[in-house]
Amino acid sequence: VQLVESGGGLVQAGGSLRLSCAASGRTFSKFAVAWFRQAPGKEREFVADITWRSGGTYYAGSVKDRFTISRDYAENTVYLQMNSLRPDDTAVYYCAAITYVPRSLTVASAYDYWGQGTQVTVSS
Repeated sequence: VQLVESGGGLVQAGGSLRLSCAASGRTFSKFAVAWFRQAPGKEREFVADITWRSGGTYYAGSVKDRFTISRDYAENTVYLQMNSLRPDDTAVYYCAAITYVPRSLTVASAYDYWGQGTQVTVSS
């Protein structure tokens, strides 16, 4: 099973980017997929999650109303549309998948599979 992120890059403050997370390899049953990010010198933090079957979503307060997580069921892909980007959004963004129902979807250690990460840099 592989999760492959793409879509990162350099953007000016106020701009937009769309990240993709494509799952490949053997079919696995996902309960949810999430995006996390990690800035230099900081811990990995939760950004957003989406429950695979229902499409229910949840966001960190710092990105709510600016970021939108969505999934393409047929393409086995999750997206993170990021608008109104700010310099403090600069980080490596990771997607992660979980195959069971955890106590919390915002805890990184609960996730079974991780992508390699994609760099997002927002200049001021």
